[in-house]
Amino acid sequence: MAVHTSRSVAKAAGDDVARGRSRRGLKHALATHWYAWAMIAPVVLVLGVIIGWPLVRGVYLSLTDANERNVARTIGANTIEASYEFVGLDNYTDVLGDPVFWQRLVWTVIWTVVCVSVTFALGLALANMLNRNFRGRGFYRMALILPWAVPGFVSVFAWRFLFNRDNGILNKLLDGGGIAAIPWLDDPTWAKLSVITVNVWLGVPFMMVALLGGLQSIPGELYEAAEMDGASAWQRFRHITLPGLRAVSMTVILLSTIWTFNMFPVIFLLTRGGPGDSTEILVTQAFREAFISSPRDFAGSATWGVLILALLMIFALVYRRSLRKQGEVW
Repeated sequence: MAVHTSRSVAKAAGDDVARGRSRRGLKHALATHWYAWAMIAPVVLVLGVIIGWPLVRGVYLSLTDANERNVARTIGANTIEASYEFVGLDNYTDVLGDPVFWQRLVWTVIWTVVCVSVTFALGLALANMLNRNFRGRGFYRMALILPWAVPGFVSVFAWRFLFNRDNGILNKLLDGGGIAAIPWLDDPTWAKLSVITVNVWLGVPFMMVALLGGLQSIPGELYEAAEMDGASAWQRFRHITLPGLRAVSMTVILLSTIWTFNMFPVIFLLTRGGPGDSTEILVTQAFREAFISSPRDFAGSATWGVLILALLMIFALVYRRSLRKQGEVW
């Protein structure tokens, strides 16, 4: 009994010492790096206001029955108080039990996987080509980065003009070759291929630049040694290039997945989710609930938004865990 008591006392004393060291370490860090904390404080404050408050508000609304008929509003000189009520998890039950959610989720996953895969493959191919010495390399680099420099909505409107069934350049070219016009944005299958094409076109420059930077960080001596040992081009690519790009690839794939999963402008500006609802993804459905449906369902839209955030967080956690199992530090 005495031994057990002494161990408990020793453990408590050790915990107190650890807490004291932690406090002293924190005070020392604040005293030593106060300028760093002062520099990031405004950023943290702005992020808290711009991201934190809307996030908290959205989670709260998802637990209510708020819509445009029961929220606080002003009509002329009269102010109508909010009358929506707390409903708990009813909205989540309704959304998860709705086949529409699962249809949107399936297409969103397909859209994301296809776009990220094709974007990565094209970006890697272009990065490998631009990593070689040839005449006019600077011009080609600039030309391939151009889609990234143009505002997204401008690019999407340009593609919408190209896809126009009656006056679009693509169908004019097909007509000149004796091929019937393709309903690019009027047929569900062609519309899906069209939005994927536009998103890949917008995403390739970022992927190419990131992977090109990774290629330039791989020592050239490795390729020279492999070539002297008789390794083929494919073997050099497989055993030197791909492992050398692993860290960069994992990061850009994660970022590209998150961006594509939430790529609202391409879908909304090009097809508005049509024809019908064939190209609607989760984020455009959330927008439709809040701004297009009647009555506008703010609680339902917030619920879709929270579910999107939860799905991306789960994906990021699983992705990070898989990287750590592979020995990647992230």
